Amino acid sequence: MRDICDIKDLEKIRTPFYLYDMGLLERTVSEVVRLSAQYGIHAHYAVKANAEEPVLRYVAASGLGADCVSGNEVLEALRCGFPADGIVFAGVGKTDEEIEIAVRNGIFAMNCESLPEIEVIDCIAERLGKKAGIMVRINPNIDAHTHKYITTGLEENKFGVSEHEFEALLELLGRCKWIDFKGLHFHIGSQILDVKDVFSLECRRAGEIVSYFEDRGLKVENVDLGGGLGIDYHDPDGHPVSDFETWFKTIAAGIPSREGRRIFVEPGRSLVGQCGTLIARVLYVKHGVDKTFLITDAGMNDLIRPALYGAYHKVENLSAMSRKDAEMKKYDVVGPVCESSDVWGEDRELPETERGDLLAIRSAGAYGQVMASRYNLRDLALAYYAVDGKLNSDGMMPVAGGKHNSIDE
Repeated sequence: MRDICDIKDLEKIRTPFYLYDMGLLERTVSEVVRLSAQYGIHAHYAVKANAEEPVLRYVAASGLGADCVSGNEVLEALRCGFPADGIVFAGVGKTDEEIEIAVRNGIFAMNCESLPEIEVIDCIAERLGKKAGIMVRINPNIDAHTHKYITTGLEENKFGVSEHEFEALLELLGRCKWIDFKGLHFHIGSQILDVKDVFSLECRRAGEIVSYFEDRGLKVENVDLGGGLGIDYHDPDGHPVSDFETWFKTIAAGIPSREGRRIFVEPGRSLVGQCGTLIARVLYVKHGVDKTFLITDAGMNDLIRPALYGAYHKVENLSAMSRKDAEMKKYDVVGPVCESSDVWGEDRELPETERGDLLAIRSAGAYGQVMASRYNLRDLALAYYAVDGKLNSDGMMPVAGGKHNSIDE
């Protein structure tokens, strides 16, 4: 964290704000691009993780595709340079308007999550006089060994078509004339750290399901295994880049390759999570009976993960780095929002902290700024970008080929 930019530059900015390490983003994206080429696995960035324009433009310029979950995400992906044939659109509740956006723009496929959705898409495509590409999301009934709020592949979850509907799905696809069936889609959850075991199981189950449909005459040309690869929230500096090597290698070994078949993955959190940090300022040091509280100006409206499901984010005191021999003390680090769940961490050991100190709430690049709200009518935190050790707020950043482009271009 200390090597991204000068602390003196951060001190000048109104807090709270998001700070993005664009060098780390470049390093992470480059690793995914390299492994994608090595293993022949196509990657689509999950836009829901972080939809900041500089991030999207950089990822698009790298050649990755986009995985979207709303019509607005589809439009933003197109605007930021992702080609239509590199965009997939998932989500259990696509509106008619969103479906029209996808069909009119000719994106590669919509990942359909129910039989009624396929029927609606077929009707809309007929009305528009244009075939709609779809992949069917299958619920494989697999436990991803992650938090229950981000598990998506069990039968009790709302996502995907379950096994008891397979015969009806085949019949439906056979009579839908305006549907262009592209393949099958799977996604079992998020923040998965048991990479080899969990994804090997997903691949094995996906292979069984693909065989089921192909044995019944449905050719499956594309297999999308979703995302879910986790990041190290406890040691972001020790593991700034996720274990993409094991992820790609496991998938390549788990899904039999054949001519004409393509494999997709959808990294989101693992691509952008570690490059973002929420910078907050200590407003008050409050001494309770048994605890000492650091009350910050950043709250759950800026980063909701800790309040939503008790997620851990490492907290660092940036200002104390210049204070030699600072005594370590335990603090409850909390936000200003009028909710008891607005807590960054309890009993966090930090150098002795003073009013005005800058704190870094790490690993906030995914599901941070994109989920921000104006709860309590609080201002939305702005974003700044560190490029080559310097700060700016206009998104100037390196792109493929060594050029630079601004979000204003």
